[in-house]
Amino acid sequence: MTDPQHLYLSLIPQALIASMLAPEAFGSYYSIGAKVHVQGESIFFEVDPGFRDADLPFELIEKRCVRTPEGALKRSVYLAIYRVLERIPVAALGNLHLVTNDGKTLTLERAPYQPHPEPRSHLYQEFSPVTPLVASRLEPHDFCDFITDPNNPVHVPRVVFSELRLGALATDPEHGAADDLPYPNLAHLRDVLVELNSDTTTKSSKLVLRQVKAGVLYRMVHNGFYVGDQQDFAYYPFPDHGLLEDQYRDWWRSAQLGPLE
Repeated sequence: MTDPQHLYLSLIPQALIASMLAPEAFGSYYSIGAKVHVQGESIFFEVDPGFRDADLPFELIEKRCVRTPEGALKRSVYLAIYRVLERIPVAALGNLHLVTNDGKTLTLERAPYQPHPEPRSHLYQEFSPVTPLVASRLEPHDFCDFITDPNNPVHVPRVVFSELRLGALATDPEHGAADDLPYPNLAHLRDVLVELNSDTTTKSSKLVLRQVKAGVLYRMVHNGFYVGDQQDFAYYPFPDHGLLEDQYRDWWRSAQLGPLE
């Protein structure tokens, strides 16, 4: 029987990794380490095992992704750590796995994307290749098109991001209640949203934070995660609160004890 081999695209940090571990086992290993010497959230895609790129050392899979002399599965073989996302087409990406800092994994599958054209503000956490928090008037697909447009002075070739909850600020940034929003410097967030919604601005998006130092804001995710470029776009819906409390309770409890505490 042939040993299993998997390809994973990690976003935290960005890397392409070959592994003999199935996704849940890999997520636990990658987040807490083999001997619990490291700890932190991780997000990774499964990658089509048939994907190849002539500039990447895929020959290492056959050489190094093999059992140890003791018979243990090889946990990780790094194939690339720099500008990896832009090398892997969206079509080659499979399920998305969200791992808490204690190693519990939630798997998201792709679903058809339906835009929500009602006017409101959005808040996006980008994960790769850059990691800012961005407010925008654009719905997710339009935001992806905008941020990957080579005609814009600032753009990226491909992007992965999630949408975060804004509560009442989504439709009333100036007066809406924000008591349950845990974001730092809410006054600044309000100012950014008010500016984006003013009649005098031509901006569709504006930076809120250059880098989200708090980590992955799982418990604030609204709707889901997205990956795309100018040619392709994929949507990974996040479970609603009822499913999180029922079907995914263990993961959800861990996610709520994340970096915002």
